Amino acid sequence: MRVPISIIAAMLLAACASDDQRAAARAAAEAAAQPSADGQGYRDGARFAGPARNCVPISDLKQSRVRSDRVIDWGGGARIYRTVLPQSCPTLGFEQRFAYQTSLTQLCAQDIITVLQGPSAQPGPACALAPFQPITPPPRPGIR
Repeated sequence: MRVPISIIAAMLLAACASDDQRAAARAAAEAAAQPSADGQGYRDGARFAGPARNCVPISDLKQSRVRSDRVIDWGGGARIYRTVLPQSCPTLGFEQRFAYQTSLTQLCAQDIITVLQGPSAQPGPACALAPFQPITPPPRPGIR
């Protein structure tokens, strides 16, 4: 069976585009963890909105968005917080889900998250949190 060259070329171009998209997503995730040049935010455009907090009421953390193996944005309350983990948390960025346990009504920088892996949400790597930095989120592309 012979495959026309045009189909092979299209498949190769699609593979390159998805490689470019993955590289762009990785760069954006890394920018979310890096301080901006002016020291007032992060390289992805998020700006500091007050001093970092060591503990935040769980009621303020109703939603989370895993941006990478090191960055979690939290929201659902009046503020949005960003936590940049002290070390990379293996598979967190891929799995995009985690669990935590606390006996308090707040989550603190010294608490531990556990990555949930696979379709059955098996416990994976456990990683320490870091302070919760209030942020103003970066502007969304295409929205002014």
